[in-house]
Amino acid sequence: MISIYQSDDGRVAEKQTITPGTWVHLCEPEEAEIERVCAELHVDPDFVRAALDEEERSRLEVEDGVTLILVDTPTVEAEGRSFVYSTIPFGIVLTPDNILTVCLKETALPRAFSEGLVKGVSTKKRNRMTLQMLYRNATLFLFYLRQVDKASSRVENELHISMKNKELIQMLGLEKSLVYFSTSLKGNELVLEKLLRMDFVKDYPDDTELLEDVIIENKQAIEMSNIYRDILSGTMDAFASVISNNLNIVMKLLASLTIILTIPTIVFGLWGTNVPVPFAENPFGFWIVLLISAALTGVSILFMIRKKWL
Repeated sequence: MISIYQSDDGRVAEKQTITPGTWVHLCEPEEAEIERVCAELHVDPDFVRAALDEEERSRLEVEDGVTLILVDTPTVEAEGRSFVYSTIPFGIVLTPDNILTVCLKETALPRAFSEGLVKGVSTKKRNRMTLQMLYRNATLFLFYLRQVDKASSRVENELHISMKNKELIQMLGLEKSLVYFSTSLKGNELVLEKLLRMDFVKDYPDDTELLEDVIIENKQAIEMSNIYRDILSGTMDAFASVISNNLNIVMKLLASLTIILTIPTIVFGLWGTNVPVPFAENPFGFWIVLLISAALTGVSILFMIRKKWL
């Protein structure tokens, strides 16, 4: 899908045609749409296709006056009662007159600009808008990291009650999301540091300051991701040990009950053989055998309690 926007008095409005100073956004584009946009903006189609490859790494590339800035952006999808967090490539292509963005599916980053959530956006100031997008991308990572932390706290509270594998699997999914975030943030950091050394940023102090803020936000997101991942990993190990310990306690209890029930079985089995046995002629023989069985069972129970097996 092709979306064309242009700013007017600080507000971004949608347009129908591509003109100098417009922002063109491609989301899940078809091949015909890619060819059309690349022909109008004189962009190498490989720049666009790079952002549509889920496995593409973050990088910065300049060719024939066109700059490709490829970073990872966070995404979230609902899965049952929980959410799955991951990252996908987001491409920013700077031409002499326009800015082109490309992503594999709809994300919060371009939506924040198209819906006017970011103030002071000018599609004619390509470099400035690019830095604003990078800053917004870093803040989105921070926002989703806080969501992951809240989700892990909620699952942890459920684990205190249920101790089931379902909660552990959810925590495993959150830990995997943190791995994706950490890897993507480190790749984005390399792109930002390389961007800081480029001429189009050095010539404008305000842009340089904004890019430095982006780098700071990105570093903070990296630290938060590492901290949350360590905490989540330690929590998972602790709860896995608790679940295993609870299983051992249950097995120990079942084994103790089996031994206790075995004693009267043995006693009554011995007195049930077809040979002469003590108390066979005694009118109170049944009660005597029952008393012996109860006494032996009681002694075994007291022994297990003293050993703290029960």
